[in-house]
Amino acid sequence: MTMATEMELHPACDSRRALALRLLPLLDLTSLGEDDTPEAIESLCASARSGYVVPAALCVYPEHVTTARRALRGSGVRIATVVNFPDGAADRERVLRETRRSLAAGAEEIDLVLPRKLDTPADRLAAQSLVAACREICGSEIILKLILETGLLQTPQRIRAACVIGLAESVDFLKTSTGKVAVNATLEASAIMLEAIAEHGGRCGIKVAGGIRTLEQGESYLAQANARFGSSWVTATHFRIGASSLFGELVAAISPAS
Repeated sequence: MTMATEMELHPACDSRRALALRLLPLLDLTSLGEDDTPEAIESLCASARSGYVVPAALCVYPEHVTTARRALRGSGVRIATVVNFPDGAADRERVLRETRRSLAAGAEEIDLVLPRKLDTPADRLAAQSLVAACREICGSEIILKLILETGLLQTPQRIRAACVIGLAESVDFLKTSTGKVAVNATLEASAIMLEAIAEHGGRCGIKVAGGIRTLEQGESYLAQANARFGSSWVTATHFRIGASSLFGELVAAISPAS
């Protein structure tokens, strides 16, 4: 490779590194495998805290919260977990039980799956009551994210109706997907969610999750949120990307050797 070629490549490398540095603090590094072991979670935690830039949170199943909390102590990485996951049942007592147990184990953020049955006014009222009860348990100190499963809702009208439920109960984030269905995050769905958030004053955040594996994909969602609210809004307080494989690409782009 000639010196001229190397010089031509540097701007692109610098731009890629800057993007990775922008995205990594917005990442909810996620491990939700049914065969996750404590050792695997400990290894992931070690990776999460190894750089001078760390992700916003680590999201694991409730049984791994204690392990993650211990391994990430003092790192600044928050501990997130999932409830009513991934099926989105309408079992209120299950949701409350899972939430209490997760918080007792040390979770700082709860990602709650909205019940999938939203066909009738009674269904929607029951779902909203469930979200309200979870919000009450979490209080003001625990971040509550509501997973809408937009790929199953499919239509803009149904996605918007699901957004309204979460916004009415003051969830901290609306989240696109569990990552466990055929269609997960899409720019079309996140645009509808951002519009609903804007109509409610922009206080709620958005988390895009499911199928986001490359810097280019992350950049698209980042640009979309920037266009709607401006760069000062797009911090970990209002914007997250939930992903697992994206972490490796971010770290590689930040590394001086990349």
